[in-house]
Amino acid sequence: MSGLGGLNKTPSGVVFGAVQLQLPNVVTRDDLAAQTQRIVDMVGKARRNMPTMDLVVFPEYSLHGLSMDTNSEIMCRLDGPEVEAFRKACVSNDIWGCFSIMEYNPNGNPYNSGIIIDSKGELKLYYRKLHPWVPVEPWEPGNLGIPVCEGPNGSKIALIICHDGMFPEMARECAYKGAEIMIRTAGYTAPIRHAWRITNQANAFCNQIITISVCMCGTDGTFDSMGEGMIVNFDGEPLVMGSHRPDEIITAEVRPDLVRESRKYWSVENNIYQFGHRGYVAVKGGAQDCPYTYMKDLVDGSYRLPWEDEVVYTDGTSCGFPLPSREYQGEGVPPDLNAAVS
Repeated sequence: MSGLGGLNKTPSGVVFGAVQLQLPNVVTRDDLAAQTQRIVDMVGKARRNMPTMDLVVFPEYSLHGLSMDTNSEIMCRLDGPEVEAFRKACVSNDIWGCFSIMEYNPNGNPYNSGIIIDSKGELKLYYRKLHPWVPVEPWEPGNLGIPVCEGPNGSKIALIICHDGMFPEMARECAYKGAEIMIRTAGYTAPIRHAWRITNQANAFCNQIITISVCMCGTDGTFDSMGEGMIVNFDGEPLVMGSHRPDEIITAEVRPDLVRESRKYWSVENNIYQFGHRGYVAVKGGAQDCPYTYMKDLVDGSYRLPWEDEVVYTDGTSCGFPLPSREYQGEGVPPDLNAAVS
């Protein structure tokens, strides 16, 4: 049950709204300012649309569109006017918001970042996309890991972005760090429709986590985004599925308390626990070693596929981007979130 989209909110529930925002075309600073105002207006629409709503989610690329333009003139900063406008919109509408920005990086390509702001205007979560959709996307790979924040009504929330959700390890990391709800924002287009649906459901079931997922929607005259917001329960069953209508806001009440209950009481298919306690019927506490070669190789920097030398696309030149010369610098230092928006 989704509580009739959140109309019948229970004491333990959290009501989410996912905005299938019309795909914009943003080229100039004026375009960016106009799109910022459009998102602010949609925050107000979300509040009016569902008075019980706790958190409204906007898709990846909702501010910048799908042009992949890295022009520094339209890149954002955490202390810039766009984030400040989002902060004020959350305060004035007494609602939490999840937003997408392409973030200026003085040391290389911009980051594809996501933020969660609470109803008091405080920045609660800041994430940089770990897995840009290569070779199409030029963004710097994220270097802050996957943060988890406390959300409305005591919930625990993580945020991943688009292509991140195609890697099972991303949802597993969110759950391992305590998230009960995983937001996935995206700008995907129609060819990804099937993969989008099955991964949103598999990520939920395999980790006993609620997934809140939403794409951009409509056309900018070149690209067609698919919409298709999805809110999936922790057992993998969709609670709500959106259409292809731009600016539709899909809503549902979710129950993080039931996620916690399942993680505590499920026996069979308690997957997130059993992953690290293999065969606990046979051996005390289960086996807690790491039997996975790829994990060991990632840790020691020797990840290599058996067909590594046969992979054709290993840079962005096929999509018109220059051959990169910089090496990845590793994990960054998480910022003081609220100093950035104070």
